[in-house]
Amino acid sequence: MRRYIAAKRIIGDALGHFSRDDGWAMASHVALSTLMALFPFLIFATALAVFLGADAFAQSAVHLIFDTWPETIAEPLAREVNNVLTTQRSDLLTIGVVLAFFFASNGVEALRTSLNRAYRQTEGRSIIALRLQSLAFVLLATFVLVIVSLLLVALPVVARQVATHFPIVAEWYGSFDALRIAIAAIVLLSGLISAHLWLPCGRRGIGDILPGVALTFLFWIFGSSAFATYLNNFANYASTYAGLASIIVALVFLYMIAAIFIIGGELNAAIMRYRALREQVSDLPSSQEPRRNS
Repeated sequence: MRRYIAAKRIIGDALGHFSRDDGWAMASHVALSTLMALFPFLIFATALAVFLGADAFAQSAVHLIFDTWPETIAEPLAREVNNVLTTQRSDLLTIGVVLAFFFASNGVEALRTSLNRAYRQTEGRSIIALRLQSLAFVLLATFVLVIVSLLLVALPVVARQVATHFPIVAEWYGSFDALRIAIAAIVLLSGLISAHLWLPCGRRGIGDILPGVALTFLFWIFGSSAFATYLNNFANYASTYAGLASIIVALVFLYMIAAIFIIGGELNAAIMRYRALREQVSDLPSSQEPRRNS
């Protein structure tokens, strides 16, 4: 019974603060910022990958990013992203690529703002420090994406070479799709943990953020599946929005994903507040005990 009451208070605190503190408006801000940052980020990542000699980056990056999305949403976006990424760019340091690097960091800034609100934090760091951190996040994400994409390209090639000498390896070819999805999930979890730990103001430990990260990850999976089922069986965005259907569907999907992300932060903050209140209450008798004995 006590656990039920605690869970009710924590969930009520999290959802109540999400509603009072413009959580839905912040979710729309994060969704639009993410969509607008996606193409600049991939353009910069592709330019850097080509500069480093990873010419096969584009296709692997598209798979890595969109394999965790519902197919109905991912297919039109992945096609356009692939068209953008296969455009030849002669120099890493062109003005366009540098601007893409900067605009991609706006998505990180949107995540920071939403998490600061969720954790009830007032930002006290300088604007320059925050922007540099956002750019560092983009750069780190780019290197991770390039390295993982290279591994996804290299593993099948190595497996084919090994299979010429050990035929039993050929039976494992079908597992590479599952491996790609598993790697995408690991990258996603790592990104969630990094965002909750370092983006918002204040200090939190791994134990403080794991409940919200787990909720976000699980609800993203179930929410994506439910949204894909809805699109396949009930919704007909094409008849309503015509050529804009793919963009509208992507925005609605990202809006749902962003709301879940923010609620994950709200859950962590509510649990931390509940623990702090319990510690205060448990300290009261010990602090008053000397007075009773006097």
